[in-house]
Amino acid sequence: MNETLAPEQIVVDLPVIVEGEGVAPSYASEEAAGMDLRSTEEIILKPLERTLAKTGLRMAIPKGFEGQIRPRSGLALKRGISMVNSPGTIDSDYRGEIGVILINLSDSVVQLEKGERIAQMVICPVARATVKIVDLLDETERGEGGFGSTGTK
Repeated sequence: MNETLAPEQIVVDLPVIVEGEGVAPSYASEEAAGMDLRSTEEIILKPLERTLAKTGLRMAIPKGFEGQIRPRSGLALKRGISMVNSPGTIDSDYRGEIGVILINLSDSVVQLEKGERIAQMVICPVARATVKIVDLLDETERGEGGFGSTGTK
């Protein structure tokens, strides 16, 4: 197996403080894009109920990057658990505990164990925009068409 990084792959140092029952974020496989985040407590969610799940993690994401918190596909498919704000964003200047807003979209009560993987975090570069107020926008073929205007096939 080739151990070298692809030219486009970026590696950053991620200082993390693990508090209480927290578990350091980790990649489940060699080529996983996201690091798994785990709950520090048992969670019981009724249908359509939501909660802020604590991770016991604080971190210093480098300037110019963000942490994108995303649902785990297995929890979504098998148990109906997702995130209300997906993806969630952790800004590089945030130093508080990382929390994940989970929601139960199933029709059954779902129990998540303490230490269970509840979300994944992807570290991504951030582009900053300079806002310019204008009177007109350039014309495109699509124009103002939205909400499925380009079709499904």
